[in-house]
Amino acid sequence: QVQLVESGGGLVQAGGSLRLSCAASGLTFSTFRMGWFRQAPGKEREFVATISRYGSTTAYADSVKGRFTISRDNAKNTVYLQLNSLKPEDTAVYYCAASGLARAVFTALNYDYWGHGTQITVSL
Repeated sequence: QVQLVESGGGLVQAGGSLRLSCAASGLTFSTFRMGWFRQAPGKEREFVATISRYGSTTAYADSVKGRFTISRDNAKNTVYLQLNSLKPEDTAVYYCAASGLARAVFTALNYDYWGHGTQITVSL
């Protein structure tokens, strides 16, 4: 079955950096658009970033643009999210997701498979 497994979360001070990884299995990775979402306590899950099947195009939420970078390595079936200049408001559980749609999609409903998430906590 399809599995998406995130790693790399943790506790970091404001201004710091983290790199999340999401290893995929059970699917033909290069045929799926990949995305990252996050959910803070008491809030809805929100779009963070997405990358096309071969990595040629990316898109970001305005709140993370210029600070986060999504990338993928199809040879390793892995998608990454580099998070720089972290802020306390970035604290959330971060999820990776896979979509069978080729076009850029920004809502959770358009993603078919999900990981279990990894916690990021940004302290002052």
